[in-house]
Amino acid sequence: MDIYKELEALKEDEYARFQAKLIPTIDSSIIMGIRVPKLRKLAKSFIKDQACTDFLDGLPHRYYDENMLHGILISEIRDYDTCIDRLESFLPYVDNWAVCDIISPKVFKKHKVELLGKIRLWIKSDHTYVCRFGLGMLMSHFLDEDFKTDYLDMAASVRSEEYYVNMMIAWFFATALAKQWDASLPYIESRSLDDWTYKKAIQKARESLRITKDKKEYLKGLK
Repeated sequence: MDIYKELEALKEDEYARFQAKLIPTIDSSIIMGIRVPKLRKLAKSFIKDQACTDFLDGLPHRYYDENMLHGILISEIRDYDTCIDRLESFLPYVDNWAVCDIISPKVFKKHKVELLGKIRLWIKSDHTYVCRFGLGMLMSHFLDEDFKTDYLDMAASVRSEEYYVNMMIAWFFATALAKQWDASLPYIESRSLDDWTYKKAIQKARESLRITKDKKEYLKGLK
């Protein structure tokens, strides 16, 4: 299978122009314009073939859409150690929020202890999207039945000048307010976050459909 030819057949110029507006941090010329459902379908068609291994070995890729496909393929790897190895090889090449956020390995749900150790390392990274990815995994896997207040401390301790890191911290705390209101509210009330992130977390929480009207009013008063 020639993966590039498969991608070429799926591209849409108009959609590429639309995506370029959403991802201003990369050159628009490397965006082919392939919709995520089509990328997921393509991934399923060759994930068990040698072509998949060859593609994952072929870093760095040229196109944004190739990186999106790469992230989707990593998310489907069923062996934890293999997934981590592939992830560690790929993360240094991630250069935008969309590719970062498409990576969501299913196998992580069964390996919370090991995953937490990796998250602690990722969120300390100076690489914008390695740090963002770690925060995203903390938000996805540790705000429900496995929740501990220590995880709020982990997110609150991250300090960055990077917009896409601070946006993820805000997203994390907005989600924490929706899922763990009593534990996370003191972090907002005490302004444990930098001023921009604090305000953005409140904004995103007030936009959430999972937070009650009275709680949103209280958050409004904190701004």
